[in-house]
Amino acid sequence: MNATAKVTSAQVFAIAGPAMVANLTTPLIGIVSTTAIGRLGDATLLGGVAMASVIFDCMFWLFAFLRMSTVAFTAQSLGAGETRELHAILVRGLIVAGIVGVALITLQVPLAAILLGAMGGSEGVTRAAKTYFVIRIWSAPLALANYVVLGWLIGQARATLALSVQIAINVINMIATILLVLVADLGISGAAIAAVIAEAAGLAIGGAIARRLTSGHPPLARAHLFDRDSLMRMLTVNRDIMIRTASLIAAFLFFTAQGARAGDVTLAANAVLNNFLLISAFFLDGLANAAEQLCGRAYGARSRDEFSGAVKLVVSWGFGFALVVMAVFALFGPALIDMMTASPEVRRVARDFMIFVIASPVLAVFAFAFDGVYIGATWARDMRNLMVASLVIFLTAWFALRSFGNYGLWGALLVHYAARGGLEAARYPALLRKSFGG
Repeated sequence: MNATAKVTSAQVFAIAGPAMVANLTTPLIGIVSTTAIGRLGDATLLGGVAMASVIFDCMFWLFAFLRMSTVAFTAQSLGAGETRELHAILVRGLIVAGIVGVALITLQVPLAAILLGAMGGSEGVTRAAKTYFVIRIWSAPLALANYVVLGWLIGQARATLALSVQIAINVINMIATILLVLVADLGISGAAIAAVIAEAAGLAIGGAIARRLTSGHPPLARAHLFDRDSLMRMLTVNRDIMIRTASLIAAFLFFTAQGARAGDVTLAANAVLNNFLLISAFFLDGLANAAEQLCGRAYGARSRDEFSGAVKLVVSWGFGFALVVMAVFALFGPALIDMMTASPEVRRVARDFMIFVIASPVLAVFAFAFDGVYIGATWARDMRNLMVASLVIFLTAWFALRSFGNYGLWGALLVHYAARGGLEAARYPALLRKSFGG
């Protein structure tokens, strides 16, 4: 990327488009697993898979810094013309993924006891979840390594290749689940084994792509790979992104826990409405991926104009998508609620809170877009601090609104979205001047 280049909408969607498609394929895994286990006719097995899946989603989400930081470092090296560094970034990330993954496997007994105990399921559900947990935990190094490979590909704007790997993982997972659960009759163990097989196959495919892309590179010297400054920068950025992600997870777990205390119907209604938030996130997260790569590349090239141009395009397109999603929710929300649940009570309560869901995309767009910008520029410390501040604001808002019950809880969630995006947007001009001068 040279100093006179201009970021275009085509560049944004060359990255965002495949990312959106990959995001949309991900829920199919849960749907197939739930359907396959559900056909066994045992509610405890279904509850066990659901409980364990939530645990793995949150646990792996906590280590999503492996993907985010790899995108940023790769894009920055590409922008700076340091192609020799690309191979080292990949290998460093894979080493960290391996260390973290092996640690999770080693600590699986206390982790299972703590996490499953915290979920508070019945004895039968907890036993089923533990069966799933002790098998799927072996996929940890593979899943985290896939984060690194996907981040490395996205960082080079090879989003189509990243999409191919992601779809391969999802499709293999679905096929293996059907074969192992329904054909081989392995039950909940089969669903867990399918997840391990899918992650292993994904890493094999991603590894083959990476080998092809690095085939012309000179051998990676040990001194370069373990350069102290590069390692310290990677660890510092990863630490800050991890704290940021932990704060975000804490907010959503708190939201879920408070909904559960309001009763089964309210909990179910909130779960239905959460699907709308996920649909919105599929699109906005794709644009965040584009921000990570384009801003990272412009940052590495030290081009303020390209960086600012990328930010404006991502925010503008994000706002446009948010308005479309809001319109879809407003027009088709009640019908979609009826598709998701047959319970008249749950339908009624979900409709009562639909207004909060309709308002959410236009607030969330700034949070997603600026998260991508901050990651691309590796403004990780500021992102960490602002996310912690957003969590405090969320909890304060909930405390102030708690007398309004679930209405107050949803209001606090919207405040959290607004705080995330608003604080990052307010801090952005100062960081732009600090990074590029002027």
